[in-house]
Amino acid sequence: MGVRFIFGDAREWKYIVQSLAALIDEANFVFTPEGLKLRALDPSRIAMVDLELPSIVFEEYECDQETRVGVDIEELNKILKRGRADERIEFDVEGGRLRIKIIGKATRTFSLPLIDVVGEELGPLKVTFNVKAKLLSDTLKDAMRDIEQISDSVKFNAEEDSFTLRASSDKGEVEIVFDRESGALIEYEVTESSVATYSTSYLSDMLKRASALSDVASVEFSSNKPLALTFEIAGGGRLAYYLAPRTE
Repeated sequence: MGVRFIFGDAREWKYIVQSLAALIDEANFVFTPEGLKLRALDPSRIAMVDLELPSIVFEEYECDQETRVGVDIEELNKILKRGRADERIEFDVEGGRLRIKIIGKATRTFSLPLIDVVGEELGPLKVTFNVKAKLLSDTLKDAMRDIEQISDSVKFNAEEDSFTLRASSDKGEVEIVFDRESGALIEYEVTESSVATYSTSYLSDMLKRASALSDVASVEFSSNKPLALTFEIAGGGRLAYYLAPRTE
């Protein structure tokens, strides 16, 4: 199977793999002539990660037919942790192994065995969102850090003119309000007032890893429906997380 690509920024590729490792231990990269995709559930089946990288994102990209490449994400993450912005990444699949080159002042070459990843074929999540908001990634990440000190769950509350996160426990209560005036809420659209509760730890892990990919995070949800948290990747790619709601 002929798959090879070069990604021009090793640090950004490191952030992509770290974002995957926030949820999954292993998965199939699906290569097609049009680009790379990965869609996988976390072990608890509470969350899903969805990665799309069109071929134009890469400095070089070669794939003549659809090819599935099973990879241990944690082992790949360990290799890429030291990648820097002034280095390039080359992936090459050959002979049942994934060869990774980190190309900079020196060229470091690693090889990982491909693995059989058994799982159901996942299609896109089909859900209607009544709330769509774009926020500064770091602001949302800091909010989740604050909430994590109080509770293991957070309530998202969207009204026509306000977007609020609330949490409470025997430790106390916290309320965080996002608005346009402060600059944290960049875009905001509500077709129906919505309330839903989600896991704080899942959201914190997602934001901690993926906020480095983009200054802006897109949040979409509806009452008691899954939440979508999306980060745009420079050049036309995207990474999205989907998180099931908690029932009260």
